[in-house]
Amino acid sequence: MLKKFIGESAFKLAGWKYQVEPDVLENKQVIVGFEHTSMMDAVLSLALFQIYDIKIHTLIKKELFKGPMKPLLEAIGGIAVDRKANQDIVSLMVEHFQQNEKFNLVIAPEATRAKTGEARKPIRTGFWYIAKAAGVPIVLMYANSQTKQGGILGKIYPTEINHDLALLKQLYKEKVGLDITIPEPQNISEDKN
Repeated sequence: MLKKFIGESAFKLAGWKYQVEPDVLENKQVIVGFEHTSMMDAVLSLALFQIYDIKIHTLIKKELFKGPMKPLLEAIGGIAVDRKANQDIVSLMVEHFQQNEKFNLVIAPEATRAKTGEARKPIRTGFWYIAKAAGVPIVLMYANSQTKQGGILGKIYPTEINHDLALLKQLYKEKVGLDITIPEPQNISEDKN
């Protein structure tokens, strides 16, 4: 109850409202969030996870796992990743999904931020490869700084990357008015890891 109270208080203090579709969450999923414009998005996302008592995990560069930061990052579900090494993140995350009865991987894809007046780059698609390889849905979170509303709007089950990215773009546009820039259609083998 205390976690829920703290989470709800964070939304009230920030002047934001949240909404969650009731049947969206499962025991295992990759959760992505758009649009990522400030650190407030991360704070409100953490508050939302507290409200719904969802234990999350997220990828964090390994250089931050030093000294007093290490136990804190581990406590909030951080998974150390060596970005300089030729590390197969998809396989690593699939192992986590297979080894845990419940596992929620939260990813804010790169290229979701842009300075005022700048065109946004297409989103990075690593989240899709992880969800596809792990056989889990992609849950769609949103944070709209103009309307001060956030939450979870739905989910998709990965099938084919071009189709799924177009669907993701359509859902964000129709349901919450956010325009996500996706990569140009790609010719990608279904068995790619």
